[in-house]
Amino acid sequence: MAMNKILCAFAALTVMTACGNKEEQLCKRAAELCQYIPDHELQEQAKDFMTADFYAVLDTMFNHLPEHEAMDHEWLHYFVTSNGGTIADYEVAGVKMTDDTHAVATIKVRQKWEDGSFDENTDIEEHQLYMECVGGQWLMSDFDGHKQNCIRHIEINRKEQALRNAMSDYLVKAIGVRYRQGQLCIPTLQIVAEEEMAEKTLVWCDCQVTWYNVAGDTLKTVSSGNHSGCMTILQKDGRPVATAFEQTSDGASFLPSAKRIFGKHYDIFQNMSSNQNVREAARKEQLQEYVRRHQLNIQYYQDHGGPAVDLLHLD
Repeated sequence: MAMNKILCAFAALTVMTACGNKEEQLCKRAAELCQYIPDHELQEQAKDFMTADFYAVLDTMFNHLPEHEAMDHEWLHYFVTSNGGTIADYEVAGVKMTDDTHAVATIKVRQKWEDGSFDENTDIEEHQLYMECVGGQWLMSDFDGHKQNCIRHIEINRKEQALRNAMSDYLVKAIGVRYRQGQLCIPTLQIVAEEEMAEKTLVWCDCQVTWYNVAGDTLKTVSSGNHSGCMTILQKDGRPVATAFEQTSDGASFLPSAKRIFGKHYDIFQNMSSNQNVREAARKEQLQEYVRRHQLNIQYYQDHGGPAVDLLHLD
């Protein structure tokens, strides 16, 4: 009987030791994974420390969506730190296994300056690092639920991009053909407002249709014109297709037609269309995205009599 008690106690001690070692190993692994939490950029080597689905989602967010889209949602680029020049210092407070292949690590984060110093009054934040054991190796599978946030944002972006593609196709085919043509017709879209209905989507917009020729690494303007109004988008075979575009009139009829077409959105349209800086910023961003998406060796664009504008370094 005494021997049985000793054996049971030894077995229990062995289990406790194994559990202790397991938690210690997971804490050590979590500390390693912290170094690959995205901060301003997704490290290429992070692929070896993340589950394939989590890395794929982050890769789409950081590398395959327009940069200005991601920057509109600050958390996409700053998972832990803010845009204030601080560096996240991580401490693993503990790890809890939820099943044999999943665990959640509680991470304490203090913001430090580049020289390693920090403000004593700065709060230490707690974050959740999710881990999954894949092929015998623990990998980061999520961080503070960002994966679902990213997936939702990607879905919204793809839907918006499909709508923008439908608008661009319409502008090129129905309006671009009226202009002196070059090699590429690239519209600039400024969306004032959208309204989804049961069978259609109405998009109030201010657009510029421009034809370019390619001269070395420069897009040179051939012809261009501005078109504003309300575009009707229908779903056909599961994709959006622009079917109509009610435009503002020229000359003396412009103001009354704009007020009628834009209605309650008129003030937004007026502010957007009258600001040349906003219009040019949209043009730069969308040209940059067009060049990137089509893998063109283009660095500049240039209007008649104007200077070449650098597309690689946006203001």
